[in-house]
Amino acid sequence: MPHTTSPTATTTGTTTTASAPVDSLPWEELVTSALLGTDRRPPAPRGGPVPADAPAALLDAAALHTVRRRAGLLPAVPEARPAPAAPDPRPALPEAARHRLAHLLADRSAPSGGGRRGTAPDLTELIPQWLAIANRRGFRAPPALLPALLDAARARTDLRPQALAFAGPRGMWLAGLNPDWKFALRGSASGAPQPGLTDPDAVARLWEEGLFAERVALLDAVRAEDPPAALTLLATTWPTERAEDRLMFLDSLRSGLGGADEPFLEQALSDRSRNVRATAAELLSALPESALAGRMAARALSCVHPDRTGAGASIAVEAPHECDADMQRDGVTAVPPTGRGERSWWLGQLVEATPLGVWEERFGGRAADEIVALPVADDWAEELHTAWCRAAVRQRNPRWSRALLGRPSEPVANGPGTASIAERSKLLAILDEGERASWVAEFIAAHGLSEAFQLLGVCTVPWAGPLGRAVVDALDIARDGGSYPWSFSGVMGLAERCLDPAEADRLEVLTAAQDEQEDASPGAGGYWSEAFQRLVSTLRLRAAMEAELMA
Repeated sequence: MPHTTSPTATTTGTTTTASAPVDSLPWEELVTSALLGTDRRPPAPRGGPVPADAPAALLDAAALHTVRRRAGLLPAVPEARPAPAAPDPRPALPEAARHRLAHLLADRSAPSGGGRRGTAPDLTELIPQWLAIANRRGFRAPPALLPALLDAARARTDLRPQALAFAGPRGMWLAGLNPDWKFALRGSASGAPQPGLTDPDAVARLWEEGLFAERVALLDAVRAEDPPAALTLLATTWPTERAEDRLMFLDSLRSGLGGADEPFLEQALSDRSRNVRATAAELLSALPESALAGRMAARALSCVHPDRTGAGASIAVEAPHECDADMQRDGVTAVPPTGRGERSWWLGQLVEATPLGVWEERFGGRAADEIVALPVADDWAEELHTAWCRAAVRQRNPRWSRALLGRPSEPVANGPGTASIAERSKLLAILDEGERASWVAEFIAAHGLSEAFQLLGVCTVPWAGPLGRAVVDALDIARDGGSYPWSFSGVMGLAERCLDPAEADRLEVLTAAQDEQEDASPGAGGYWSEAFQRLVSTLRLRAAMEAELMA
């Protein structure tokens, strides 16, 4: 075999210097020498000779190492190909709607916020509405946009239910291949594969071996079709489930809750997890005929009763003096939060878990609005009314919700139920859509927008005509008052998402800049003009989005 010159030889003038010592250096040493420079860290063994042309020797040695490393690689063993995604029979998006979705997803990283300037719509806040309409129309997601859609859902938890429903089986398939999207498999039942519910072996296998999201989806599906079968399925593994999983499974019983669930829930009152016990007690108290509701009613009636010793009917209250073991088993938490007295804490829990119909009997057949109007002795009114509010929400009782809300024009502090806007919003959610919108519209007309943000959040979108007009009128009044629009940025942001897009033309008049008033904040008129222009342009964009999805 003929002799060949080593590729690592370096020629300088007429002298050839072999760089074998450099070739023997580890790769990491070569990298360090390259990073620090051959003047500061020559490529040579410790105590060995330094090459005459150090940079060239370094590059030659790096080239040789590279060839060695590549030659030493073994062919990788190919992994099994993943099974194909399940078919998605939903129709494809119209082309204009597909382009719109691509634009929305591409813009999702743009900064947003109620205090932003300019007249351009906030596209990031339109993604949830776009997804909701697309899901109502039954379209499937374009395959090329699934990665961006899953990335958006990963970044925003509020998008996940709609995004994963739109992604469908192909989205779940992709999520199983990318650890960045594992939230889709863990945190949502949307798109989880379902066996045929008529195949008991397949149902049992998925229940025992499936991912948590698949098991939740399976339990919900069986629950919707055959509630007793869902309880039977849950009971097969209940003792071995983790506490947090038991809590989630128990929570799924809220849908279709009925008397047949009582035996299972009574057993759950003895669960080793305090949260599971509390949830079981809450569900049982929502069943007026349950034994727990009867026990709680007996305790509450011993504490709250009519008092006719004075000039007229009133309510007397004697709070519990102890929280015994039976009360704790029925869901009463013994230790109150910081700042709460024990007796008032126990009383509130008893009243909250008592069927509301009990009080109508207790007070001589009076209606709910008459009962809440009765004076309460010894400053117990706030505690009692607040507990009744929680009971109305838990039992989804519109009569009591209506009575505890009172008239929307009344001062908030003088209402019959509670002054808490958060509690009032929960009561409103029990009423039907039309009554809810009318109540909030009257509230805004009487009190303005400063306390209306949470109330607006429970109103159905798009806002009904009277409610939308009340919001716009209140914003117009705020503008005339000379304040800055970002004081109402939350409501303005809601209006962009919730007003009927058909209102855009009517609102055009508000986009004109007004003359500055003497007592107005400097520049407020220009800011309001921008805010209303953004509102109008957003409403028109929403109208265009909806039209594209209707094509």
